[in-house]
Amino acid sequence: MGRVAAPCNNGPGRIVSFLTAVPCLSCKQQQQRRQQHHQSAAVERGRRRMSEQGKSAASTPASGTPAPGSDTYKGWLFKWTNYIKGYQRRWFVLSNGLLSYYRTQAEMAHTCRGTINLATAHIDTEDACNIVLSSGGRTYHLKASTEVERQRWVTALELAKAKAIRMMNDQSDNGHTASLTHCYQSDDSADEEPTSQSDHSEIQGTLKTLASKLDDLSTCNELIAKHGAALQRSLSELETLRVPLEGGEKIKAVNERATLFRITSNAMINACRDFLELAESHSRRWQRVLQHEREQRTHLEETIEQLAKQHNSLERAWREAPAHAVNTPDTPTTDTGVSERPRKEEASDEDEDTEYFDAMEDSPAFITVTATDPSQHRRSQSNLSGASGGQPSDWNQDDNCSVSSNDFSGKELQPRRKRRSRISEKPNYSLNLWSIMKNCIGKELSKIPMPVNFNEPLSMLQRLTEDLEYHELLDKAARCENSLEQMCLVAAFSVSSYSTTVHRTAKPFNPLLGETYELDRLEEFGYRSLCEQVSHHPPAAAHHVVSQRGWSLWQEITIASKFRGKYLSIMPLGAIHLQFHASGNHYVWRKVTSTVHNIIVGKLWIDQSGDIDIVNHRTKETCQLKFSPYSYFSREVPRKVTGVVMDSDGQANYILSGTWDEKMESAKIVQSSRGSSSSEGKQKTVYQTLSPKLLWKKYPLPENAENMYYFSSLALTLNEEEDGVSITDSRLRPDQRLMEAGRWDEANAEKQRLEEKQRAVRRRREAEASRAIDEGEDFEGYKPLWFHQTTDEMTGENIFVYKGGYWEAKDRQDWSMCPEIF
Repeated sequence: MGRVAAPCNNGPGRIVSFLTAVPCLSCKQQQQRRQQHHQSAAVERGRRRMSEQGKSAASTPASGTPAPGSDTYKGWLFKWTNYIKGYQRRWFVLSNGLLSYYRTQAEMAHTCRGTINLATAHIDTEDACNIVLSSGGRTYHLKASTEVERQRWVTALELAKAKAIRMMNDQSDNGHTASLTHCYQSDDSADEEPTSQSDHSEIQGTLKTLASKLDDLSTCNELIAKHGAALQRSLSELETLRVPLEGGEKIKAVNERATLFRITSNAMINACRDFLELAESHSRRWQRVLQHEREQRTHLEETIEQLAKQHNSLERAWREAPAHAVNTPDTPTTDTGVSERPRKEEASDEDEDTEYFDAMEDSPAFITVTATDPSQHRRSQSNLSGASGGQPSDWNQDDNCSVSSNDFSGKELQPRRKRRSRISEKPNYSLNLWSIMKNCIGKELSKIPMPVNFNEPLSMLQRLTEDLEYHELLDKAARCENSLEQMCLVAAFSVSSYSTTVHRTAKPFNPLLGETYELDRLEEFGYRSLCEQVSHHPPAAAHHVVSQRGWSLWQEITIASKFRGKYLSIMPLGAIHLQFHASGNHYVWRKVTSTVHNIIVGKLWIDQSGDIDIVNHRTKETCQLKFSPYSYFSREVPRKVTGVVMDSDGQANYILSGTWDEKMESAKIVQSSRGSSSSEGKQKTVYQTLSPKLLWKKYPLPENAENMYYFSSLALTLNEEEDGVSITDSRLRPDQRLMEAGRWDEANAEKQRLEEKQRAVRRRREAEASRAIDEGEDFEGYKPLWFHQTTDEMTGENIFVYKGGYWEAKDRQDWSMCPEIF
């Protein structure tokens, strides 16, 4: 094939070779000047393109077409969830070879619903709009809104998959493992060190070479545009020809233009190939340098986080240090650390973990100021000295509680039986979460056997009985003639039930249907307690306590929980009833929400938050307690509880303050006034009070409690073997008993056996119900043995109450009516 020549565009008499794309000799000087000009401007154009691409990426719609060369693609797709909900709209993000999805775009900052690795994924298209992704047993069925959108996603997925495979193979050849999940792994090679001066010079040289290649691409792009326009003009002229002679000349010109266009395109392709080869030769080193910088940033972030935690603990210790000192009442003080009620407008200081908790709407913010009367000083001094010694001080002159000095200790009667004070220490078993989760794939949630590694050797019925640890508060309240003072002690009792949860992060055993637990302390402390699991779906337990010292307590608790990604919210549903026999005062309240933080990563810790409204239905007196949620940015005392006791007319009489893990105090209000307005225009109420009086203080934990599941003195005795209990009692549950003995492997096997036995009983009961319906007969479902359902007169709700017979059966030792659940 001969060489073809054509006139040069720079002037007459100048030609260029099509096959070599080399300009004529007379054009070389101009081309060199243009090349120098392009090299100086190439870097600036590259920076401008990167800036424009960043702006366009920020302004591009979420579901738009991915930019050429972009590594990230985002948009809405419909994902198949289940046969009930069908396809649900989800936000998908394709980045670094991973396809992740979220419910909303806002979830990208904190919660990922699922991720699939495209390097090992199979991509299939079922019809015009459907996409099927499968990898390692996980399959995503996706649907796009249109066929065009489906094709965009398929193209992006195929490109991302090819890139992920290529990166994995390349890094495998170099002895490195691909990091496609944003986990930056360390590399011990010398290339991982920070860039030295020679490395800096090498990078500068590489950038200059890349700028030159980029200039070549720009030049080829301009030539293609110019020759393409000329070709279009020639084709337009060809259509208007009339003379056959002219037609031959025009066709020849068109052919020449087409040839020139083809040669220019080949030149551009070659320039692109050179650029890509150069970029690939240096990309691995840049990735390693970037990986090193990311590791340094991660290490710096971890260091800052540790410093922040240390600063927070030091700040907390500084705030708590003055709280242990006894304040002298010589000067009026404002107890902002304990007695100042958090205002609603302060909720903005809470972090994102506490955004679900609302402040009390109807309770005004208040400040307490200690009274300055000399006689009150003397009484306050004696009160505080009694409180600091762990003994209760006397109520003021208007109080009518006949209480001896040792009532608070709860040791009026020495126990006749020596109870155990320790159990087997908790084994140090390592927990492999993946070994548990891999056995749960494809199973129903109700059939997943959770190991005892997450449990403590107590059942939920026994945890419910732990509310009675400070029963002496109710004994003392039963002797109070003043109902408002009685309300203060009832409020302290409601708070004391949470003191055992501060370190108890393990979950109790779920009781089997029909399981019971008794706590007979009649001879020691004058009360008897009975719990029974009355329902399994939903799980519900009924509790009844009667005391010879003048009070009765009963409740039905149903546990509802919500998993919110970073933490688990546990919401006890059901009312607690407390009635005093002498006065007939009937108190009703409900529990607050418990939150377990760091479910996935980090050390577990528990917080209590919400409001408790205690109502005396006989006198219509109320008490409002607020459990403040923990906030990293708050200056309040952690685990703070504040409250106001009001009479039937809504007049405040007592201020309650303290923490749910340590103590509660009360202060009698002697005067109230309106203070300054807050930022929202609301006036704060200023209460002038007597010095605070200790209502309740937590007992210290037993020695070596950290190795005994942080059990309290009462909790250590709950699972102690006793004679004469029912055959359904939690003490006789074999898996729980094995776990307490430290034989966890046997406990896991026994736990699985009991759960399967319970499922078999439930299936048999469902089959009997189905058969009865088919035969037109009435079927009586499961009924608890010691409790029956009735309507609560106070709340109007259906509640299980004790119907009697248990203690009589225990006296006869007749348990023939009890089912064999173990």
